[in-house]
Amino acid sequence: MILELDDLKREFRMGSEVVRALKGVSFEVNAGEFVTIMGSSGSGKTTLLNILGCLDKPTSGKYLLDGVDIGLLSRNELASLRNQKIGFVFQSYNLLARTSARENVELPLLYNSSISSKERRKKAIEALEAVKLGDRLNHLPNQLSGGQQQRVAIARALVNEPVMILADEATGNLDSRTSYEIMSLMQELNQQHGKTIVFVTHEPDIAAFSNRTVTLKDGKVVRDSKNENIRSAKEMLAGLPVTEDY
Repeated sequence: MILELDDLKREFRMGSEVVRALKGVSFEVNAGEFVTIMGSSGSGKTTLLNILGCLDKPTSGKYLLDGVDIGLLSRNELASLRNQKIGFVFQSYNLLARTSARENVELPLLYNSSISSKERRKKAIEALEAVKLGDRLNHLPNQLSGGQQQRVAIARALVNEPVMILADEATGNLDSRTSYEIMSLMQELNQQHGKTIVFVTHEPDIAAFSNRTVTLKDGKVVRDSKNENIRSAKEMLAGLPVTEDY
């Protein structure tokens, strides 16, 4: 079991009012699952994402990440767990502009003093090759397309060999073709490499590429269902009209 959530609640004080963002969320994610978390704005999706990513703690309830109860950890321990166990992929890529693809991918490894600079370089190159960017190692972000920048971000998420990839609207800034390319890569990482992926999205057509969808509404899980007809992003890509490669 990679994730175990039991009756998670998260409350925020706004002046004299208490906002209940999560109202008792419970679900589990097994190793090797590809799960999407869906919900409209205000559903509690972002609050849940912050807790899953060890950026925040629940007010009550339990969250175990790879067997570790995050509620018991200090801020430093949370940061360390986050760096070791989670690979983040964001909607806006979050790449350093004046830094090459390889150097961007090396960043999470800088916090690990047991890895030499030579080993760091080797791991970064392997991660970029895994996302089919082995020929773009020294390119800066502005020399890459949006889809290629997101691939660099995915390579950066993979480089620490985390137990989970946590993606936040990772196709939100991309056109249909590039979205399918990224989802094809996610499916490949999941199906061929056994990566556990938790993908937050508000788009039902993106959720259809995963094995299972957890739907939030008003801070509660209203649906948790296996996807019977998992779409193949590779097939969807093949069905699109051919355009110039970029």
